[in-house]
Amino acid sequence: MPNKIILKKKITNFCKQISIPGDKSISIRWVLISSLARGVSKAQNLLMSEDVIASIQAIRKLGIKVLTKKNICKVYGDGIKGYRYKKNLVINAQNSGTLGRLITGILIDTPFPIKIIGDKSLSKRDFKRITNPLSKFGASFQLNNNKLPLIIKGSKELKPIKFFENKGSAQCKSSIILGGIKVEGKTIIRAKKSRNHTELLFKHLKLPIKIKKKKKFDLIEVRKVNEIKPINYNIPSDISSGAFFIALTVLTKKSQLIIKNVNVNPTRIGVITILRKMGVKILLLNKKNYKGESIADIFIKSPKKIKSINCPSNLNSEAIDEFLIIFLIAAKAKGISYFKNLDELNKKESPRLEWGSKILKMMGIKVITTKNSIKIFGNPNLKIKNKIMIKNYLKDHRVFMTSVVAALSFGGEWHIHDKDAIKSSFPSFLKIVNLLKKK
Repeated sequence: MPNKIILKKKITNFCKQISIPGDKSISIRWVLISSLARGVSKAQNLLMSEDVIASIQAIRKLGIKVLTKKNICKVYGDGIKGYRYKKNLVINAQNSGTLGRLITGILIDTPFPIKIIGDKSLSKRDFKRITNPLSKFGASFQLNNNKLPLIIKGSKELKPIKFFENKGSAQCKSSIILGGIKVEGKTIIRAKKSRNHTELLFKHLKLPIKIKKKKKFDLIEVRKVNEIKPINYNIPSDISSGAFFIALTVLTKKSQLIIKNVNVNPTRIGVITILRKMGVKILLLNKKNYKGESIADIFIKSPKKIKSINCPSNLNSEAIDEFLIIFLIAAKAKGISYFKNLDELNKKESPRLEWGSKILKMMGIKVITTKNSIKIFGNPNLKIKNKIMIKNYLKDHRVFMTSVVAALSFGGEWHIHDKDAIKSSFPSFLKIVNLLKKK
């Protein structure tokens, strides 16, 4: 079967309720931290995507037993020092920056060199941002021009560090936190605000972490951990996956959607904040707290008109994975939308700022871009009739899904290659799309 999808028909209005798979960020963190716990941890609704499966394969290589059945996973941890290190070990993070960066922090005490590799996309991403702070603990690294593959050699004489994380990278911050639990003394991180799933999981487990919230930064203090209790977790749905269906609802006239049981952690809902500023009605229903995370049903109603936005850059870190579909919505807004300080967007699975601009231009939307900003000249009456080809995008799952939403919303004939890209984060994406198509 050809590994592409051809879409020629717009979606018609819908009024539906859907459920989406588990949160990828939490799924990977649960797998890694459960591997350090003593006893059996159990997760329901674990996202069984390629990124999470790669995380399971990684801890299995380190001697941890894992059993999976449908969407239930059990991890048989053997304690904070329970990894069984072997010589010539290679861990393949595949497409997952979260796995690659977080597990490197955990491995700072490995007695043998461990090689970490990734796919073509991950091998283009900067790993110096974690090896710099982790080397201050005492671990040593070999890198390929600041990128994967890397080789880590741990140290028996680790020392605590102070580090200023100024990029708003939750992966970098979490890598240092996970390194800090292996070290005697107090590790201090001054971190630009970013998603905080690791900190919330630490607090739930009553691990030694203190957080002081400042206006622009969090001051995080971590101490050595001797034991972690098993973690039973019913993983909530992923707002980053849900964002594509939020966008499809916004862009399809006379449509309504409810997405059930979604993680609406305040560090992750920048997309909701931005779309509300653009005139979209989005409600959070049945809100509750679960192990420190905020969970809610999301209600979306398509607006009669979409407002343009001069997007405040303080929302960037809260919406970093959703900007491609935000750009798509801005394409239908009345007026010029402006997004700035988006350097991090080009350091994702693909250069997403470039791809956002490229897709809009192919759709016939005027855009002006710099290396870190984009102006989008919206057209509320946009209708596409030409053929559009999407390929050679480093199999970035978000480029694929954004292109599908664009095709269903604006029309035209779209040939979108590498449909297997969705396997890294959202294997059931097209199945749910088809559910919304059915009357």
